[in-house]
Amino acid sequence: MTPEAILRILREGLLLVVILSAAPMLASMIVGLTVSVLQATTQIQEQTLSFVPKLIAVFLTIALLGPWMLSQAVRFSVTLLEMIPMVR
Repeated sequence: MTPEAILRILREGLLLVVILSAAPMLASMIVGLTVSVLQATTQIQEQTLSFVPKLIAVFLTIALLGPWMLSQAVRFSVTLLEMIPMVR
């Protein structure tokens, strides 16, 4: 296997990690921003108040996008496993 092929696999793997983690991170950021704005307007400075809504948003995002995320990870793994006979 050439160094270019290894770099391509690494690049695709890192890109897959970024793509799969983008949706839960984005949901957490949006909910965190919303809760922060609400806390600023109501002057409630409770630190634990933002944790639970972000946790629920991340779980819901993973529940909704989980099948797609799993299929992408499986597709990448199958591609890697199919490349094993080409390794010398």
